[in-house]
Amino acid sequence: MRDAVIIGSGPNGLVAANLLADRGWNVLVLEAQPEPGGAVRSDTDVQPGYVHDTFSSFYPLAAVSPALGGLGLEAFGLDWVHAPAVIGHPLPDGDWAILHRDPELTATDLDHDHPGDGDAWLALYERWRAAGTQLTTALLQPFPPLGPGLALLARLRRAGGLGFVRLLLEPASTLAERRFGGERARLLLTGLAAHADIPLAASGSGLMGLLLAMVGHTHGFPVPRGGAGSLTRSLTERLATRGGELRCDSRVDSVLLDRGRAVGVRTADGERIRTRAVIADVPATSLYGDLIAAEDLPARVRAAMAVFDPDPATFKIDWALSGPVPWRTPPVVAPGTVHLADSTDDLALAVAQVAHHRVPARPFLLVGQMAITDPSRAPAGAESLWAYTHLPREIHADEAGVIKGGRLSADDQERFADRVQDRLRRYAPDFDSTVLARRILGPAELEERNEGLPDGALGGGTAGLHQQLIFRPIPGTGRPTTPFRGLYLASSSAHPGGAVHGACGANAARAALTAAALGRLSRSA
Repeated sequence: MRDAVIIGSGPNGLVAANLLADRGWNVLVLEAQPEPGGAVRSDTDVQPGYVHDTFSSFYPLAAVSPALGGLGLEAFGLDWVHAPAVIGHPLPDGDWAILHRDPELTATDLDHDHPGDGDAWLALYERWRAAGTQLTTALLQPFPPLGPGLALLARLRRAGGLGFVRLLLEPASTLAERRFGGERARLLLTGLAAHADIPLAASGSGLMGLLLAMVGHTHGFPVPRGGAGSLTRSLTERLATRGGELRCDSRVDSVLLDRGRAVGVRTADGERIRTRAVIADVPATSLYGDLIAAEDLPARVRAAMAVFDPDPATFKIDWALSGPVPWRTPPVVAPGTVHLADSTDDLALAVAQVAHHRVPARPFLLVGQMAITDPSRAPAGAESLWAYTHLPREIHADEAGVIKGGRLSADDQERFADRVQDRLRRYAPDFDSTVLARRILGPAELEERNEGLPDGALGGGTAGLHQQLIFRPIPGTGRPTTPFRGLYLASSSAHPGGAVHGACGANAARAALTAAALGRLSRSA
């Protein structure tokens, strides 16, 4: 019998497996796909000699995560690298808004756009410096974060007390408009807020924008040298040295229950594996209703899943380029991540349209210049580029009048990919001349490659405040425990939610260790 079976080998599952193996547990990780990693994988399928990250690429929260940072993955080949600048946002007039690692340099650029914006930016940075580390640590802990919460309270006065708390609750649009007069600062803040699915006029979006901006200053937006898969390899190699086992092409069909506790799993080929603990790195909707049949769920869980709010679908394109992106006006310092929206109003409109089941005519794009960040991703002088945008999971209308309602057809995907490329051409008119190959990964393709991303949704459920903390994924304690003893939810559907930080897996592993210490996990199960 195993001490723990982990369902899914995404970063959360692998972090949980490593932490348990460190404590001497007999750990087995089961992965349905042919290779591990979940949404942290890379390949060379677009064009020989080019490395593309299939899903995620930049990892700012991994850089600040105690869960990942404490594993010493550098000893297993992980090497973080950075682009010359963190974020860039080209404007229609040819100027660029740039987030540098250096806040002073960022402030100087913002002052050139609108006098006073630099001082306003530095004022935010100083408030963040007073309590940001404690806040980030608290956000990545199980809720309520007792130790980190007390540390945050001790620093809160230096950051402005309740005024700082109010600032964190402001919508991104309000936060940007009240503090900055120029478009560059507003675009940096709202563009970062739009990484999540929270409307820019809603509470929670401001915290997201501010957190990513300030982490960009303190830690940058690093990527693993050689591709996202390098992070996964370091986690799997570390696990192997601790005696953990990983099996790919091993789909779990169900969690085995006995008198209110999880006692094992059954795989698709009929194997029954007994275990003291099951840690599920799968979406909440997959755990509650698929791996555990609906009739076996408590009524309150069924009711919560009926109103569980997913995050939007994702549409991604990868390009192999013969040279760098031919921006109409190249930035003075090259950013790894680029945001594309004509203005803050244009950005807010695109985010709102997706929330209302409408496909934007001018989608907001997140673009990754990977060879600028990590030259090993492409031949010398070339670029490995990607762009992604959010789409409604269920399309009611297309603002451009091209795509019909429902789900994207293959023809729809080609047309929408052309729309995305048109957006790039607006800022890089000769873009098409550099394209050697293009790969489209629509919502269905992303889900096929990783079932943990239904419709390509990246966040495990909306990041809206109504589904955070004690409401994630169902109203309760905000902890990884489930209604079944010995079963823990370790995916981004659990607190603290999406992004690559490993905290969901770490929280689940610690909960299992605590239960074992208290004698709640029986060896005779």
